[in-house]
Amino acid sequence: MKTIAKTTELAEFCDRAKEKPFVTVDTEFLRERTYFAQLCLVQLAFDGDGADDSALVDVLADGLDLQPLYDLFTDPRVVKVFHAARQDLEIFYVDGGVIPAPLFDTQIAAMVCGFGEQVGYETLVRTICKTGLDKSSRFTDWSRRPLSTKQMEYAVADVTHLRDIYRFLSAKLAETERHAWVSEEVDVLMSPETYVTEPSEAWRRIKTRSNAPRFLGAVQKLAEYREREAIRRNVPRGRIFKDDVIVELAATRPKSLDDLGKSRLLNRDSRKGDTADAILSAIRQAAEMPAEELPKAPEPRKRKPGGEGLADLLRVLLKARAEETGVAQKLIASAADLEEIAASVDANVPAFKGWRRTVFGADALRLCQGEIALSSNGASVTIVEL
Repeated sequence: MKTIAKTTELAEFCDRAKEKPFVTVDTEFLRERTYFAQLCLVQLAFDGDGADDSALVDVLADGLDLQPLYDLFTDPRVVKVFHAARQDLEIFYVDGGVIPAPLFDTQIAAMVCGFGEQVGYETLVRTICKTGLDKSSRFTDWSRRPLSTKQMEYAVADVTHLRDIYRFLSAKLAETERHAWVSEEVDVLMSPETYVTEPSEAWRRIKTRSNAPRFLGAVQKLAEYREREAIRRNVPRGRIFKDDVIVELAATRPKSLDDLGKSRLLNRDSRKGDTADAILSAIRQAAEMPAEELPKAPEPRKRKPGGEGLADLLRVLLKARAEETGVAQKLIASAADLEEIAASVDANVPAFKGWRRTVFGADALRLCQGEIALSSNGASVTIVEL
């Protein structure tokens, strides 16, 4: 294991990695006190049999430039291997405008290869590598220097074992001819839209009991202000004010500082100054929005007669298909997908597209149209042609 704190050292390691078929990648970061993740460490490893085939990149070292790493990330000859890549990719996209490609996510591959729902890295290490992991350093402060030996050993294990996991899963996918299935899922991770937050859409994360348009308009404007302010100050959204404050203010819609002072949930500092002015401005904007521009809650799903029973049958078919193919049920179709299919055979759901249609969607459609039935054959479920 090599510790890298200089740009020249990083460039040298990345140049060697470019000669290999793949490189494994992981990160350590902090996000509890900031809006954007604070990258603290990048772990890298490639095929090799020596101590210099893995590295810990000290992102916090003075003068270190990550450009050599980003050049490696965009090299089309080298597969970049992550486990549960989404948060890592968001960090690299926000920091450097780069999404590593080609990309392989071992969590997605494991779900395709029969390891269950959102399988953890530790489980794969134990199952595939036949060893355990010391997780005692998992929740340490990665921004503190120097790193302890225990921290470094923990960090590098996240990429050295990942090499064997990648080889195993890649071979399994080749054997079952399912590489294309994983590629479809990875395409979502490769899209920049996955990592872009639109402040005007932030209201959709907030749980509300009312769908009244004017109420939702206030929720939208308050959530938009909070999002922009959290980004500007680089603090968590909750440091501005929490979701329940937004819901309360959208319901009461104060019109003055005096009204604002009656809030039960808003903290004292937010009842005055710039924050108070911004809250009142957001509520005024919502009140002045034309009716046709007010946000609308998603239309409630319309259930057709017998739809609930049909959804139950679809769940049985999904379970049977998942067991037969060894693919995690959740990856094939969600509970919401099944409800949509039961409501309409024209549902626009992932289960009707790509490899999912082959594995499940086509038969789900036939089941809904009365062309097949399900029968129990001992411990298994079989399809009966009608």
